Amino acid sequence: MQIYRSKAGKRLPSVTTVLSRFKDSGALIHWAWNEGMEGRDYRETRSKAGAAGTVAHQMVEARLRARPWKPDIPIDQDLIEKARCGFDAYLAWERMTRIEFRHCEVALVSTAHEFGGTLDAIGEFDGSLVLIDWKTSNGVYSDYLIQLAAYRALWEENYPDHPIAGGFHLCRFAKDNGDFSHHYYPNLDDAWEAFKIMRRLFDLDKTLRRRAA
Repeated sequence: MQIYRSKAGKRLPSVTTVLSRFKDSGALIHWAWNEGMEGRDYRETRSKAGAAGTVAHQMVEARLRARPWKPDIPIDQDLIEKARCGFDAYLAWERMTRIEFRHCEVALVSTAHEFGGTLDAIGEFDGSLVLIDWKTSNGVYSDYLIQLAAYRALWEENYPDHPIAGGFHLCRFAKDNGDFSHHYYPNLDDAWEAFKIMRRLFDLDKTLRRRAA
């Protein structure tokens, strides 16, 4: 688990920690309840459901690190085939866009807003830097956009001479079958405003919880 600290040594929340505090968990709770009613362990079902997309995601990470992909645990061949299909679709997108990857897994801290985060990748397209993020899910949610905007703020605070001028690329692998989809956002200023409000509320919520304890 990545830990982020200020220059003074203060531990800072990550982007995902802030977002998780205000995430709508209603759909997840309903799904877990339904799995229980059907006599299934939701933890086991969730692990299986996310497997193909997770494996496809791992294949991409291995490619960016110029390493061969190897499963950490024994994986069913049918699942690997699904992940390969998603990975091949990703490769087709990579060839089509001709994005050049500059940096991967970049851990940064914001002094101005006191939070940290690890960007999946920074690339270059048509002479401009772009921010790229991979997700394993069956949909695209608003917190993904907020996360991307917060990552841009991290990057530009630390590298002000190299702004993210080319927008944001969200690459998604479906949980159950690894299907690949791509979403592009030229501007996420509204999402950044949302994150700043959440960051402030995160601290206020901690203060109120201590008062109520």
